Amino acid sequence: SAGLTEEQKEFQKVALDFAAKEMAPHMAEWDEKEIFPVETMRKAAQLGFGGIYVKPDVGGSGLSRLDTSVIFEALSTGCTSTTAYMSIHNMCVWMIDTFGNEEQRRRFCPSLCSMEKFASYCLTEPGSGSDAASLLTSAQRKGDTYVLNGSKAFISGGGDTDVYVVMCRTGGPGPKGISCLVLEKGTPGLSFGKKEKKVGWNSQPTRAVIFEDCVVPVGNRLGAEGQGFSIAMNGLNGGRINIASCSLGAAHASVVLAQQHLTVRKQFGEPLANNQYLQFRLAEMATRLVASRLMVRNAARALQAGQEDAAVLCSMAKLFATDECFAICNQALQMHGGYGYLKDYAVQQFVRDIRVHQILEGTNEVMRMIVARNLLQG
Repeated sequence: SAGLTEEQKEFQKVALDFAAKEMAPHMAEWDEKEIFPVETMRKAAQLGFGGIYVKPDVGGSGLSRLDTSVIFEALSTGCTSTTAYMSIHNMCVWMIDTFGNEEQRRRFCPSLCSMEKFASYCLTEPGSGSDAASLLTSAQRKGDTYVLNGSKAFISGGGDTDVYVVMCRTGGPGPKGISCLVLEKGTPGLSFGKKEKKVGWNSQPTRAVIFEDCVVPVGNRLGAEGQGFSIAMNGLNGGRINIASCSLGAAHASVVLAQQHLTVRKQFGEPLANNQYLQFRLAEMATRLVASRLMVRNAARALQAGQEDAAVLCSMAKLFATDECFAICNQALQMHGGYGYLKDYAVQQFVRDIRVHQILEGTNEVMRMIVARNLLQG
């Protein structure tokens, strides 16, 4: 909590308490049984965590990006997978709040902020992951509707959620031909693929989302035609901070687990905590965690302030924090020895849940491209 205001420390305490009481005791069960913990998330929404950085007039909490980072880090200590889904949901609501008109904001945001309804973000396709501007899902305008055809891949919450924020092609090739439509579950022609079997992130379902002649009112378009790619990228700047914050929480929890294990476990007649090599590794883990946290919070402040370099700082923070925090969790597992590989021990789940953070919201290779491009442009 170093450097936080009293109010931010209070947000942190509330989120940590919620994580410890409502999430951590169920984390392993949600993972093993692949349970999407809807009621627990609705309890979190009662604390204001369903629309953290959404404006209050439509049910949001109106908090800053730094406040949001602090909250997601704290919640992630209880269940990284569930918190990561909540971060995606928050990003979707923010997109509607920021780029929607008044009618759209009032129609969609209140029920999403309360988590009465849940949202999914639909950008990635089977043939366009890192190259998002090449997406093929098409929306042809017919009068006051669009006819949507195509499919999206790896959609968090797909099939179980109620609102889908979809990037689709309304114009020519490239980013300027992309628009953003909001679909509701139950729209004729909207269907879902099989539930994917994943290494981690098992408390949230992942499916393909399929559109076959889906008729969507023009009134469900966010912003102007051709603005979709810009909306998507704006959302992802915050999404990158959010997912990096979830990595911080997993790493923090793993450092605590390693510390406890080293104190309790004995080898060669003394606690592992007396081994200087392991002491040094633990010190390195804590140092890398604090460095990652500082980078993420710096990027959050920059995005909140609208700094010109905010996008590249978000990319740097996402790259650094997700790589470093995975290494921290992996080292914590190693310190547990054979026990770390058993599902009775939480550290292995943090390793599995955090691994995908180096891939989603823009792969870490793409983060390197963004940073390099910024540097070489001077």
